Amino acid sequence: MTTKTSPKRPIGKISEEIRQTRPFEHPEREAAVTMLRTGDVMRHAVESALRPWGVSPEQYNVLRILRGAGEQGLPTLEIANRMVARSPNITRLIDKMAAKGLAERHPGQNDRRVVRISASARGRSLLEDLDQAIEAMLAKLTPIEPGRLKTLVVLLDAVRELLAIPTAREGAARKTERMRR
Repeated sequence: MTTKTSPKRPIGKISEEIRQTRPFEHPEREAAVTMLRTGDVMRHAVESALRPWGVSPEQYNVLRILRGAGEQGLPTLEIANRMVARSPNITRLIDKMAAKGLAERHPGQNDRRVVRISASARGRSLLEDLDQAIEAMLAKLTPIEPGRLKTLVVLLDAVRELLAIPTAREGAARKTERMRR
């Protein structure tokens, strides 16, 4: 006796969007493709909002980090650790920002090998305009109910926690932290 199985139905709209004709084998695959596509759409929206100022999303992220650090700034590796997206060459990114007059380098007082980076007056001023552009872009999300956004954040936190592969530095820091406990 043969039983007919109904074809798998997509959970969301991603199949239509990417013109996929075969159903996803598992919901995890559909979720993964949806997250990748959503990340790409979000990145494109951020790039478009920042484009008039010639600033990349990574540079915007660094400026935000430096604003939070205040006048004392932060060492380069600490900036790299705080970034939303990992930047394999933080030094080159800081070089570009310094060349644009957005960031400044300051030699460490106790250890001259440690260089602290701070936002320049020009960088802080520019950040105000950039924040307004990003806020205007994010305002497009207001039709989504706050409760649903909170659920989305919790779910995305769970995905990152399950999939995150720590860098060598992060792995060593976690190991050190576990040993302290």
